[in-house]
Amino acid sequence: MSAPTRRLTTAQALVRFLSAQYTERDGVRRRLIAGTWGIFGHGNVAGVGQALLEAGEEVMPFHQGRNEQSMVHAAVGYARQLNRLSAQAVTTSIGPGATNLVTGAALATINRLPVLLLPGDYFASHAPDPLLQQLEHPVEADVSVNDTLRPVSRYFDRVTRPEALIPSALQAMRVLADPAETGAVTLALPRTCRRRRTTGRRSSSPSASGTYGVPRRTPWN
Repeated sequence: MSAPTRRLTTAQALVRFLSAQYTERDGVRRRLIAGTWGIFGHGNVAGVGQALLEAGEEVMPFHQGRNEQSMVHAAVGYARQLNRLSAQAVTTSIGPGATNLVTGAALATINRLPVLLLPGDYFASHAPDPLLQQLEHPVEADVSVNDTLRPVSRYFDRVTRPEALIPSALQAMRVLADPAETGAVTLALPRTCRRRRTTGRRSSSPSASGTYGVPRRTPWN
């Protein structure tokens, strides 16, 4: 008898995964990603936006932002207040909305404060090029404005296939939960990948809980 399966889009799987990750110190357990800030545009509304709406506030609390840079600063302030034991995610569309994340990401990385950035990215298929505010590089098809976040992120990945999500997300959680290595973590999500559905066994469900023990050590700075 085959194991039961569950079909989710990449964005739905990511939201479920994030809602089930925790940190623990001195016997106290906290959600690693306590909520998500967001401004929705054509680059993220049909993927992450839909997944957050379907998940609901109990699974992943949502905070409506008005400026992308302010959202990152608010999330960084939250992480500082919680002594790096909990963080928040920030989602934006591709284009100027994504580049507005750079200053806040640099602040987070320099001060070793965890924040998860989820900017929209180009279509993985490259079929509808160019599209609105993508601001793609004219001679390098695999480069987008999200690459400006590489130098200011402690971990960066562009998730172009559904099966690459969980390994990448696990690496992201490892960095976010380590107070000596943490900072801004960026998972750029191409639009076609976010909406693509994948099937997996429930025994390997993306919503399986994970807990990260956080030692009492201070960052180098």
